[in-house]
Amino acid sequence: MRPGTDVTVVAFSRLALVALKAAEQLGKEGVSVEVIDGRSLSPLDEETILASVSRTHRLVVVDEDTPRCSMASDVVALVARKAFLALHAAPQMVTPPHTPVPYSPPMEDFYIPSSQKIAEAIRTNLEARV
Repeated sequence: MRPGTDVTVVAFSRLALVALKAAEQLGKEGVSVEVIDGRSLSPLDEETILASVSRTHRLVVVDEDTPRCSMASDVVALVARKAFLALHAAPQMVTPPHTPVPYSPPMEDFYIPSSQKIAEAIRTNLEARV
């Protein structure tokens, strides 16, 4: 969805658009964010993800599912298995907390990953070193 050189962000469904907002915000700060829309969960476009991480050396995965047994954990595991040595920092996952989905609209807004939470995870990833 967006080429970049500093960090790879893999996002799924509607959150790919939210990740683009975060990338645009960080672009104004001089951070070049590559955004990949996972689109298809199965088959997952492993080649695109691995090629991007090999270029940027960093990974942030955004998913609307909880952090365990999710596409976010699956993508992090994929990169750990097939591109671990390319990473310059531990992958970050931006997901809801590992809790039941709230019913209240304000709590749902807190629960679902936002562009601010994504930007924060990207900054954390850029500051980290393996």
